[in-house]
Amino acid sequence: MIYFLSDSHLGASYIRDPKAHEAMVVDFLRSIRHDATELYLMGDMLDFWFEYKTVVPRGFVRFFGAVAELADAGVKVYWFKGNHDMWLFDYLAREIGMEVMDGPVVKDIGGKTFLLDHGDGVGQRPAAFKVLRRIFRNPVCRMLYATIHPRWTLALAHGWSAQSRKTATASEYSTTITDEDNEPLVKYACEYLSDGSHPRIDYFVFGHRHAMLDKAVGCGSRVIILGDWVNHFSYACFDGQDISLKVYGEDNELINR
Repeated sequence: MIYFLSDSHLGASYIRDPKAHEAMVVDFLRSIRHDATELYLMGDMLDFWFEYKTVVPRGFVRFFGAVAELADAGVKVYWFKGNHDMWLFDYLAREIGMEVMDGPVVKDIGGKTFLLDHGDGVGQRPAAFKVLRRIFRNPVCRMLYATIHPRWTLALAHGWSAQSRKTATASEYSTTITDEDNEPLVKYACEYLSDGSHPRIDYFVFGHRHAMLDKAVGCGSRVIILGDWVNHFSYACFDGQDISLKVYGEDNELINR
């Protein structure tokens, strides 16, 4: 079985009970040990991560341990960079034994063609978001940021995340999609399929939106938006024949509203 999940935002300041939140994710990872062959972490698993040359941010030990246990058991683990954990490089890849990826990636999985991306870099996005994304991913900006003491960079990053959530519009953090045809990720998939130069895609799999969606597009393709592990505790699984969205456990009201 192949599993996909995204957007747990471990370490976020708006999580009411961080330990319970991390434990929920860890419980799920341990529950799939018996049948998982591949695991795709589709970005924003951490609310912030920055890899220094010799410094490791504190926290997430149980989560990293659960992922490492899967990798040690022979499960192939792929972690896609999101907009909160874009500064993943080689530390976790070496320590855990996983592959860090930057989407969009077109990949054959079990005889089906998948297009995989966190979801922040495709589809229509506000101009300000695109500018910030370029700045954050710029190697020079990244190098300059790394020269600042972690005490300040981590505080700045978590403060930025909390403030952006407070000032965001309702639609930006909506946990449901009411207009599926105009959802940017759906429109992106439709435009991609209409371009004859691209390969046929069976499944488009995205995170980022914090909403769940399984929508047919084109001729036999589907768009899967994974939801999150903040509100939905949702994931997708692919059995080699079909993909389905599922919810793990019950909502434990882990968020400060």
